[in-house]
Amino acid sequence: MEILSQIPKELTEFLLVVLFSLLIGLEQRRLHIDLAFESLFGTDRTIVLISILGFMLYTVMPVSMGLFVGGGVIISALLGVYYYNKIKLQNKWGFTSIVIALIAYCLTPLVDRQPMWLVMLVVVTTLIVVEIKESLFNFTKKFDRNEFTLLAKFIIIAGIILPLLPHDILSKTINISPYQIWVSIVAVTGISYFSYLLRKFVFPNSGIILSAILGGLYSSTATTIILARKSKEESNDLKIVSGIFGATGMMYVRILILAWIFNQEVALVLLPYFLIFVVVTAAIIFALNIKNKKTVNDPVVENTTKNPLEFKTALIFGLLFGFFAIVTNLVVTNYGNIGVNILSFIVGVTDIDPYILNLFQHVSGNLQVGTIANATIIATASNSVIKMIYTLILGNKSIKRKIIFGFSALIIVSIASTFFL
Repeated sequence: MEILSQIPKELTEFLLVVLFSLLIGLEQRRLHIDLAFESLFGTDRTIVLISILGFMLYTVMPVSMGLFVGGGVIISALLGVYYYNKIKLQNKWGFTSIVIALIAYCLTPLVDRQPMWLVMLVVVTTLIVVEIKESLFNFTKKFDRNEFTLLAKFIIIAGIILPLLPHDILSKTINISPYQIWVSIVAVTGISYFSYLLRKFVFPNSGIILSAILGGLYSSTATTIILARKSKEESNDLKIVSGIFGATGMMYVRILILAWIFNQEVALVLLPYFLIFVVVTAAIIFALNIKNKKTVNDPVVENTTKNPLEFKTALIFGLLFGFFAIVTNLVVTNYGNIGVNILSFIVGVTDIDPYILNLFQHVSGNLQVGTIANATIIATASNSVIKMIYTLILGNKSIKRKIIFGFSALIIVSIASTFFL
């Protein structure tokens, strides 16, 4: 350390500038290794020399940076002349090499005035962005014309509308605020949007089971209906049934995430029970597949996930949220915890998210944590009942016995767990 402390600061900075610029230049050399030598610009030597020029001009006038700025103007002008001739003579429009040369020129003030982690972050990011050119190009091929519209909608929902909404409750009867309603919409659509992105960009060619798991994050009921109908087209019964229970298992994960966002006390109470439910669904899938040791192909499933960010869907969700707030408040006032449990079972046949998020935010009255957790489990059990009914009605006859066995086991475990709350 004593020896290092004796090294002049200027020497250290010079070596760092040369090292970083050399790395960038070598990467450019590797990227253009197949091009003719005479057509290359901005590789190892050029990048290093530009950075050294920047170091010299900055060091002479480090405070006012007059020479450095003047040199930058001259370098930019020369690069502009080069770019013009490149377009005119070679009909090539690539601008990356010029930007990299300007980055190399700016390394010296960055090294001198900014923390080392930021300098290294700039260099590493530059290397990575330039290196993944083909990967980025292939990635953009997956985009259609609606992707940025979807992103814009999510920004509008989460970043523009939400902060503008008031926090005051609507009335004594509707004991919720517009902000509470909309933050619930943001949470649910955010998880659905994340599932949509995974399905489209990360696992575009996923089979039935993986598609069902990702679809379960969006909506386990919708995924169950799709797979039940698909069972009449596919002969792969085990994959269909496994996918249905995989989607149901993800329902518990989605609800647990929402509980953690809105009410961590409830989430901690639900955690052991929901872990048991997930283990039970995994055991059902294992039990169904262990009897059949044949290797069965898992066909690719087309992405049928609907747009998770439609304003119409958000409006319906908000209306349901307000409706369940009123109904739950009346039930709690007149019938107490027993009424909440009965209501939870009834609500389970519909979209349970607005109702459960109502409970998580305590907007329906002074409910105890145990009561909310118990009502949530009852609602998920009821939802499993309706998914079993959907599958029996819409699915192929060959999967009905497996569906009854699996959902019956899950419903029994769910109902039994309510006695421990």
